[in-house]
Amino acid sequence: MPIRLILIGPPGVGKGTQAALIEERLGVRTLSSGVIFRAEIEAETDLGQLAKSYIDRGELVPNGVTIQMMLKRIRSDEARKKGFVLDGFPRTIRQAEALELELNQAEMPIQRVISLEVSEDVLIRRLSGRLGCTKCGALYHRTNKPPKRDGLCDVCNSPLFVRADDQPDTIRQRLVVFNEQTSPLVEFYEERGMLRHVDATHEAEEVYREIIEGLS
Repeated sequence: MPIRLILIGPPGVGKGTQAALIEERLGVRTLSSGVIFRAEIEAETDLGQLAKSYIDRGELVPNGVTIQMMLKRIRSDEARKKGFVLDGFPRTIRQAEALELELNQAEMPIQRVISLEVSEDVLIRRLSGRLGCTKCGALYHRTNKPPKRDGLCDVCNSPLFVRADDQPDTIRQRLVVFNEQTSPLVEFYEERGMLRHVDATHEAEEVYREIIEGLS
């Protein structure tokens, strides 16, 4: 049976890292709202420009746009056959309800929802140290994963930058938005008996082991 999993948690908690490990080792498809939005932004589509205006302010992209974008990919043949890990979606109760309805109709139920959790101080420290490549999108961290050459990407030698939504003031706004709009998802999925809490302050491998144990 294909694995169908949701990762929820605030910005900087490590959802992308864990989704990548799960995809690499279990062969499931990662569907990341952030990656999809960045692809649209890079392509300068109307959707990308609209998404960018919200993301740069540390706000969530409107529900309607996000829901349709994600459901299109969840319905794909690849996601049906291989399973999927949702990273960054759903972020609101409305999105969760729309997802639940769609998956029930398609007989593709979610198996487990993982809530990755760390303190706010750790999140700010992690996010404010992130660096991104201006060309290929590779990610680094000043402390945890520095580039081999200061300010340059290891992959394509392009300059690195701090994303607008990783500036300290914007980080705090993103956390406020998360606490107001996304935290209620914990209760939503807990009531359905689908939630597992995971302490994400540990090393990535230990967090991964806890996630996999939760699938059994």
